[in-house]
Amino acid sequence: MDGDDRSTTRDRLADGRPQNARPRDVLGRPLPHGSVGVPRVPDDLQLPPHESLPLAQRYLDDGMPFHAHDVLEGTWKASVGGDRELWQGLAQLAVGLTHLHRGNPAGAVTLITRGRDHIAPYRAAPPHGVAVASLVDWADAAIDGVHRGVPDVPPPPRLTAD
Repeated sequence: MDGDDRSTTRDRLADGRPQNARPRDVLGRPLPHGSVGVPRVPDDLQLPPHESLPLAQRYLDDGMPFHAHDVLEGTWKASVGGDRELWQGLAQLAVGLTHLHRGNPAGAVTLITRGRDHIAPYRAAPPHGVAVASLVDWADAAIDGVHRGVPDVPPPPRLTAD
């Protein structure tokens, strides 16, 4: 074996941590090495809220909730203090929508429920213009749709009232 058998070895960062460098499809699923995928969100992207929210919304509107998740996750991981749970919840809503698009209703319900539960405490005083009340309503409707067997994926949520 020549050591470059990518079917059995994992991509690694310079420090040895695993890194999946394979191209991805529009829903974030890995494609075979050498395939042409969609541009990815950089792993180290950490935007402030006023940049993260509109970018994530564009990805949601373009049918790319996995990318929206990556943007929101970067803001979550960079956040400190009281907003951290909000960003975690927003990222979970986006990845839950990703699971709906991928045809995984059980995973979708789990993540959308977690996301809803993380953002719900911010309902009384939502920071950064996040539309917490309507996002909670969206999450409840999406969960209800799965439980009722509604085959259509709901339209993407609006992250802000703008």
